[in-house]
Amino acid sequence: MFKPLPATTIALIVVCLGSFIGPLGMASVNIAIPDLAADLHANARLVGWLPTIFLLSNVAFMLPFGKLADNYGRKRIYTYGLLLNALSSLMCAWADVIEWVLFWRFVQGAASAMIFGTGVAILSSVTPADKRGFALGLAATCVYVGLTVAPAIGGWLTELWGWRAVFLFQVPLVCLLILVIKLGLKGEWKSARHSKFDWRGTSIFAISTSALVFGLSLLPSVLGFGLLAVAIATMVLFVFHQSRHSEPLIRVQMFRESRVFSMSLSTSFLMYASVYPLSFLLSLYLQYVKGFSPAHAGQIILLQAFSMAIVAPFAGKFSDRVQPRKIASAGCAIVAFGFIILSQIGINTSATYIGASLLLIGLGFGLFSTPNNNAIMGAVNSRELGVASASMNLSRTIGNLVGMSVVNLLVHLYLGDARLTEQQYPALLNTISLSLYISVGCVVLASFFSAFRGRETKSNQPQQ
Repeated sequence: MFKPLPATTIALIVVCLGSFIGPLGMASVNIAIPDLAADLHANARLVGWLPTIFLLSNVAFMLPFGKLADNYGRKRIYTYGLLLNALSSLMCAWADVIEWVLFWRFVQGAASAMIFGTGVAILSSVTPADKRGFALGLAATCVYVGLTVAPAIGGWLTELWGWRAVFLFQVPLVCLLILVIKLGLKGEWKSARHSKFDWRGTSIFAISTSALVFGLSLLPSVLGFGLLAVAIATMVLFVFHQSRHSEPLIRVQMFRESRVFSMSLSTSFLMYASVYPLSFLLSLYLQYVKGFSPAHAGQIILLQAFSMAIVAPFAGKFSDRVQPRKIASAGCAIVAFGFIILSQIGINTSATYIGASLLLIGLGFGLFSTPNNNAIMGAVNSRELGVASASMNLSRTIGNLVGMSVVNLLVHLYLGDARLTEQQYPALLNTISLSLYISVGCVVLASFFSAFRGRETKSNQPQQ
């Protein structure tokens, strides 16, 4: 008879598998975008919404699902998210117009919020504080391994069977993970005290994030500025509402109680805002400007995530012994240097130059991400791990969302609704160049926040 695996080990396996499958399905879509756009006759503006609408939904639902996970069970919400992800992937593959793909990508973003808003909370619920960095490092490695193989797999699938295969291939993987959870992951983790769900706060937050995304996409029109004003006003209202509500989605006092918590989230926001649009931009650059095949482009882009995957677990384990801010700040500085190098690309830039820049960015980001996550999860008490996990993923996702929204704005200003033909390549290069310079600024600011966040402590212990 085999001795049953402990709950900590099974939880780690489940979260790591989910952390691998999610990015694998999300990032592989970027490589398929040119083929999808050609098949469905989509213009540049609609193409730009493919990654953005996923992020919009992800941001809008992250906090609510984190709160629901604390109330009703983190494993339950995690499993429902996997089921919804499988359904939305199937529907994306069956869509025959770009509008339906966008709709189901929105649903897919909600499913991702359920998965990533609770996965880290499950790990933190069962892992001792002095081993949390290593566990988070393994989960982060699986994210980066998924991101590493995603461009190559997306390219191969697109060349062999078309863009629809990119959505279909992840469905059996998700079903297998659900089976592992059903058979192997026993028990449930949630807050000891059930709290009333804040529907009004959820609605205000959804309006604010939606207005932000659409406002950025419509700049510099009057409507765009108006929507941004609505976004700011409703976010202020959301903070005011949360501070007065007896059972808020998130205690805004958490940001005042811990400088480490608030500064680490700010650093995360800036870093992800700079890095997330990179695969989208380079996918367009390598396939349109350089004329590479989807598979070749994917193999180059995977270098960034490959170096992240190698570094992340060691950085996480190291952050259990050394102040996380020191490791994370060094990572920020390396990412900044990588972006400065990459910002010099032009029509004749070699694939080797691009690959070396991506390896450097991946190295720095691997040093940054896990120690930063460890600092966030260690700055709250155990009963708020679900909300802390959701907040951590929310900072990441809002960063992704703002980064992609800025890129969408630049695409609109430089390319408009034009089809991406050879005549548009100079405008595309201008868009990419300006985006990279903006990323440099974000990473420099993130380095400052990371270095001056304060000293981290280990404040929570695992739940039984």
